[in-house]
Amino acid sequence: MESNWFFPPHQGIRLGDFAGLVGASLSDADAADRVVRSLAPVYRAKEGDVCYIANARHADELATCEATAIICDEATARLVPPGIAVLQTRYAFTAFALAGAHLYPQAMRPERLTAGAGISPQAVVDPTARLEADVEVEPFAVIGAGAEIGSGTRIGAGAVIGPGVRIGRECTVATGASVLCALIGNHVIIHPGARIGQDGFGNAPGPKGGMIKVVQVGRVILQDHVEVGAGTTIDRGAMDDTVVGEGTKLDNQIQIAHNVRIGRHCGIASQVGIAGSTRIGDGVMIGGAAAINGHITIGNRAQIAAMSGVMVSVGAGERVGGIPARPIRDFLREASEIAIRSGARQTKKGAKND
Repeated sequence: MESNWFFPPHQGIRLGDFAGLVGASLSDADAADRVVRSLAPVYRAKEGDVCYIANARHADELATCEATAIICDEATARLVPPGIAVLQTRYAFTAFALAGAHLYPQAMRPERLTAGAGISPQAVVDPTARLEADVEVEPFAVIGAGAEIGSGTRIGAGAVIGPGVRIGRECTVATGASVLCALIGNHVIIHPGARIGQDGFGNAPGPKGGMIKVVQVGRVILQDHVEVGAGTTIDRGAMDDTVVGEGTKLDNQIQIAHNVRIGRHCGIASQVGIAGSTRIGDGVMIGGAAAINGHITIGNRAQIAAMSGVMVSVGAGERVGGIPARPIRDFLREASEIAIRSGARQTKKGAKND
């Protein structure tokens, strides 16, 4: 990837200044005037690149590294070859994240697809909608009656903002996303194709068989700094609200059902499904493809392993995994025993075939 025109290099930042921006100390003061422009993996980094190395397991990649600087912790710093400056910090991964934000600010939220600024003449904006200054609306976006959008917010091409929706400042609603029956805070990012505020799934038995649709008249509330991945769906509440708390990050292709309440600063990976009316506390981490039952509670800072099936409530700080989910140590022990038995059977079968 020698030439990446999607995300071109930065014009350059002095390494001495860069260290302060990412919260690291520069190992060699003589390197302060060197310039960094881009990020690269350790094995192919060149002059002007910044790298990140997590631990000694990746030390062999340093043999071909020609980076200007490497972000790492104190224990790993001794492995860095001479001639490469070290940006040392206890929080190396956080520093690497900050490095990317400074070198590629355009990649921090979906970019505008078309030239120009302001409201495209090809967009449809209801005359009763209220847009503050500096709102961008790209071609073929639709903004419904009475919608309110704060300054600095970008509405992508083909996005749909429903009647009465309120969106805060410095938000991005990317290409093809739809936002209905929702209140959106500030600095929220909604990636392409996300669906916010459509019907929740509710049906009652019909008097002559079949099912009767249960009306869904709640809202979706996304608090400040929430990020919603591409293709993720968040259903509006039945009579109450579906809420995603401040700073929570949702991966692509997640399903959040009606009346779910998710706390602050949670991280939820792709393909997770959360059934209706479940309560999730602050700081919860949920691995990919986990399934969360409805009407249960997940306590603060709980961790749920990928591909788990959570049937009952999980206490604060607990770590669970497996189907059905159970304490992570029990799950790992059982998985290890199964692997050992399976290996023994394969060995016995191989010996018999010989």
